[in-house]
Amino acid sequence: MNTQQLKTKLDQHPTIKHLMLNFIMHPVKTRPQWWIRLFQFTYLKRGKGSVIYRSVRKDLPPFNKFILGKYSVIEDYTCLNNAVGDIIIGDYCRIGLSNTVIGPIEIGDRVNISQNVVLIGLDHVYMNVEKTLIEQGVTISRITIGKDTTIGANTVVLSGVTIGEHCFVGAGSVVTKDIPSYSICVGNPAKIIKQYDFDRKEWIRIKS
Repeated sequence: MNTQQLKTKLDQHPTIKHLMLNFIMHPVKTRPQWWIRLFQFTYLKRGKGSVIYRSVRKDLPPFNKFILGKYSVIEDYTCLNNAVGDIIIGDYCRIGLSNTVIGPIEIGDRVNISQNVVLIGLDHVYMNVEKTLIEQGVTISRITIGKDTTIGANTVVLSGVTIGEHCFVGAGSVVTKDIPSYSICVGNPAKIIKQYDFDRKEWIRIKS
């Protein structure tokens, strides 16, 4: 039985599902129990030469994927969380200091993410005012970042956003909509200011 089949079966038995979830995840700290973290080396998939610094917080339960490509680096004080969706990071990537990476998210090869960047693949449900935010759960939508892209410091990328290949996102941006490949964007909300013209072989400024 694969992971998806197990999840489907557990959905049919909510009491058992709740007990299993509490066995895996601490109900207050909302991170894997210490005995689960002891065995992360058995289910986290890491490529040759990859580095995860010791201070990185790995909130990575076994029921979703975590894949780190070869020679990729996750720097100090970053928080990784795949509790609601997979985290897949390509080869030769660098995830900078103090980032927050919450799945589902897929990052292509040779992506550079600077310091204090927040990538969140979920949104909290809030519509019912008679329930607390926690009781209403979350919606999830994958973030996708194409290869050879750089994201500047203090940027926030919201759930469901796709950033294309060979893009540059300026520092302090809030990315709320998709960014096409070969674009430069800045601001809150982020707007495209330049795109590469392959016919003219130069970056062209986009008029606002």
